[in-house]
Amino acid sequence: MFQALKWLAAMAVLILLVVFGGGYAISPNFTVKRSITINASPDKIFELIADPRAWKKWAVWNQRGPAMAITYSGPPAGKGAVWEWKSKSEGDGRMTFTAAEPGRRLAFELYFPDFGTTSQGDMVLSTDGAGTRVTWTMNGDMGKSPVARWMALFMDSMVGKDFDAGLAKLKSVAEKT
Repeated sequence: MFQALKWLAAMAVLILLVVFGGGYAISPNFTVKRSITINASPDKIFELIADPRAWKKWAVWNQRGPAMAITYSGPPAGKGAVWEWKSKSEGDGRMTFTAAEPGRRLAFELYFPDFGTTSQGDMVLSTDGAGTRVTWTMNGDMGKSPVARWMALFMDSMVGKDFDAGLAKLKSVAEKT
């Protein structure tokens, strides 16, 4: 019995060392990047991304959290436009558009108070044959917590699928209107 307890205690210490020690060895930085080609003009697509109210039409988070409480502030679109949300299913957050180049690029800052993290990113529009290539990128830092650093390893697989779904819906909406 004593040997089994010693073995369990040793395994618990080993697991803690791996989780915490290994966590400190992992970079806290992450990047998520996805692209899609849409058969619509850059200006039409820009209207759908530069107005935070238009995100309801295509962003996967809004689709999954229809009861999401959203407030808007700042200008209605472009640089300085802000939307904040509270959602039981999607968490709370705030997105601020930090730069806007009509028909070319929208940059944003994304803050999640539950995690105390801020990410930056952009959506870049470029000509791709007869369509427009939309590239959505987000870069972030999970901070000093060794447990949060483990999350940084999985951000691409966790958030990337939402980017893919959102871009597919953006394509559908932009090509219909």
